[in-house]
Amino acid sequence: MTKKKADEIAVTTPLNGAVSQMLRAPAEVLYADEIELLIKEDKYERPPGWRMSPRAVLTYVCGGKAASKEITPKYIGYPRLVEIAISTLVTDRALLLIGEPGTAKSWLSEHLAAAINGDSTKVVQGTAGTTEEQIRYSWNYAMLIARGPSHDALIKSPIFRAMESGSLARFEEITRCAAEVQDALISLLSEKRLSVPELLTEVPAVKGFSLIATANTRDRGVNDMSAALKRRFNMIVLPTPATLEAEIQIVRKRVGELAVNLELRAKVPTDDAVEQVVTVFRELRTGQTLDGKNKLKVPSGVLSTAEAISVLASGMALAGNFGNGEVSALDLAAGLQGAVVKDEEKDKVVWQEYLSNVMKKRGAEWRPLFTACSEHNG
Repeated sequence: MTKKKADEIAVTTPLNGAVSQMLRAPAEVLYADEIELLIKEDKYERPPGWRMSPRAVLTYVCGGKAASKEITPKYIGYPRLVEIAISTLVTDRALLLIGEPGTAKSWLSEHLAAAINGDSTKVVQGTAGTTEEQIRYSWNYAMLIARGPSHDALIKSPIFRAMESGSLARFEEITRCAAEVQDALISLLSEKRLSVPELLTEVPAVKGFSLIATANTRDRGVNDMSAALKRRFNMIVLPTPATLEAEIQIVRKRVGELAVNLELRAKVPTDDAVEQVVTVFRELRTGQTLDGKNKLKVPSGVLSTAEAISVLASGMALAGNFGNGEVSALDLAAGLQGAVVKDEEKDKVVWQEYLSNVMKKRGAEWRPLFTACSEHNG
């Protein structure tokens, strides 16, 4: 996306300190400078419909250098998984990213589309109410009644537009859709053609078209994908962060970005505060303390990395609007309570046991957080 287009919608990147007028700008706008530089410096061959080569896409997603500029990593994890994802999109296979909530499935799909096409906005959001028309096409019924079926009366889905333009479409939470809605994709991914029988025509997919879908492993059994549909995808499982340090790095980076994007009037939480929140999440998520000495009850919630980021961002909002601008233990306690206690009866007991048996025994540096959480849980 050009600088002129970014200026027209009054959005600039957080990397140069400018303030966005959008609540949530797409990746291709937020990181327009990096994308344009990578395109300019790219010396490798580009697949049909791609704005940059697979190597440049990998640099954009995982970080690196272009000329003398440092490219910030968008996905902190296993680079090999990103290589496999990019290689899948070079072929005629669709890509399915699966994993626990908060493992950056949507984040990765958005950045892949932004780097490859400069447009991550062709999205179908899967829900229980998603219909086949939202995958294929629907009609402007006023025009349809007045003039009959015509190209002007056709309302094209994001996937339809991606097929026409030879670009990527995204399908979020595909397993939230009913099975018959999911199966509308089978012919599109097999034949690479979309039939419009009302107009006696078919729309062939232009080279470069592909689909990136995401699925939540917690939703397995809700609307399982059929074997026929699964065969049309290459599946990549995105794991939770492997180490405490990796998760802290992800959380710290995203909290810093949110602080700029949302103009939170507070200081970014200290490294100790970030480590404490991430430690609580990892221990309750895995059912044991980090040293492996104590087994813990697991709450009903997921306690994903994304929720840890939300807890810290909420703490900044509290500190900026009702405190002195520095995130305190009291600011974090409210967010932790809401993240852990999803089921009032079961989770409150789990949280109380964690506070009494683990957090209370951790020494002076944990005392303020323990006190604040105990008061809030009482």
